[in-house]
This record gives sequence, C-alpha cells and structure tokens, in this order.
Amino acid sequence: MPRHGKNFRKALEAYNPQERFSIEEAVSKSLGAAFAKFDETVDVAIRLGVDPKYSDQMVRGAVTLPNGLGKTVRVAVFCKGEKQTEAKEAGADVVGAEDLVARVKEGWLEFDAAVATPDAMALVGQIGRVLGPRGLMPNAKTGSVTFDVAKAVSELKAGRVDFKVDKAGVLHAPLGKVSFGPEKILGNLKALLETVNRLKPSAAKGAYMLSMAVSTTMGPGFKIDMTQVKKFLES
Repeated sequence: MPRHGKNFRKALEAYNPQERFSIEEAVSKSLGAAFAKFDETVDVAIRLGVDPKYSDQMVRGAVTLPNGLGKTVRVAVFCKGEKQTEAKEAGADVVGAEDLVARVKEGWLEFDAAVATPDAMALVGQIGRVLGPRGLMPNAKTGSVTFDVAKAVSELKAGRVDFKVDKAGVLHAPLGKVSFGPEKILGNLKALLETVNRLKPSAAKGAYMLSMAVSTTMGPGFKIDMTQVKKFLES
C-alpha cells in the first residue's frame, strides 16, 4: 500500500473527509492546504445526476473563465487557405492541414488544444484515434470546429475550458492556479457552474448536481454542501 509524503499527511491534519463546506470555505481550505513547491492547479469535480451512456444525457461544453487559467495554452489549428493566415494572426502556435496531420501521425503532439475548420475535419478524422484519448479532438459542441478560427484561438488563449462528463457521471475541470487567490478561483468556478447548469439535459430527472469537491494538484479534496450552491450562484 503506497504511503503519502509528510507534506500530504500534514495537510490532512484536522481534515474530516465527511465534512461539507460552503463553496467559499471549500476553496479557501483547498488553497490553504496546498504545499507543493510549484504553483498547483485548483480543480473541481462535480458528480451529475445523468447517465452518460444515453446520448440525450451527455453533458459537454466549454466556458471561457473570466480570470483565465494562469498558463500558456499552445493551440494547433487545422485549416486551409486564407484561414491559416487568420489563425496565425490570432496567435495560433501551429497551423496546417495535410502537413500538420502528417506531423501528428509521426508522433508530434506539442499542443494543448486543437481547432479545426469544418472543411478540414475529414483530414483530422485520420488522427482521431490519437487526438481523442488525449482530449484534443476538435468538437463542434465545444466551439472548436468552426470557420471563426480567430475567435476560437483567442478564447483558448484567454482560458477557455472544454469539459465532458465521464462514464461515471463526473465532470472534472481546472479553475486556475493557487496563486490566483480565493476571489479569482471563485469567479472562475461561478462561470463554470452557470454554464454546466445551462447545459442540463432535458432527459435528466431529479437532482442535477449531486456532489462537488475542490482540490489542488497535490492536496486533499474538500467537499461542498450542495444546499449552498444556489445561494452562491445568486450572489
């Protein structure tokens, strides 16, 4: 059985895994429990009352966080003709069509997000098995398959987060860095929750957001009192 390091064990002092907190308290405690020498990422996990095996209960979307993610996002754009110039001017890190697909086939994957124009998706489909498992496959539902490549690139660079509920009905998303402080993390979380709420499938019955926890890269998760979520969103 693996043993946790002393810093993690220290972070668990006076930690009750069954305790629930308001969103503000959970974020504050999570930031306070961060101990790594690097600037940890703050994440949220939300268990939704949906069954993703049914297509009409899949929750998938994107949100541009108002305070960004605190990291440089490398964006690749698959497009042709004049759209390549548009993508480059918008700040894309790499742009191409057949040539870019060939590079990926050879094993090159030095980008964090991908955008494609609709007319380039036949090409991108050739590397779907490479991009898909890594969460890099462009998708129209998240706005990454579009002819407006300038807007898509700008949003990704500004801190757009694509999210998708997993097979267990849990949605994971980053909220920024520990160095942001509580106010910026809370602002990003509110934007995410508002978007997830808007995407509630009509086929989903009963409670939608069932549970939620906030944690940092190396720290423990702090569970949220779900009765406080509505109050937070209305504040």
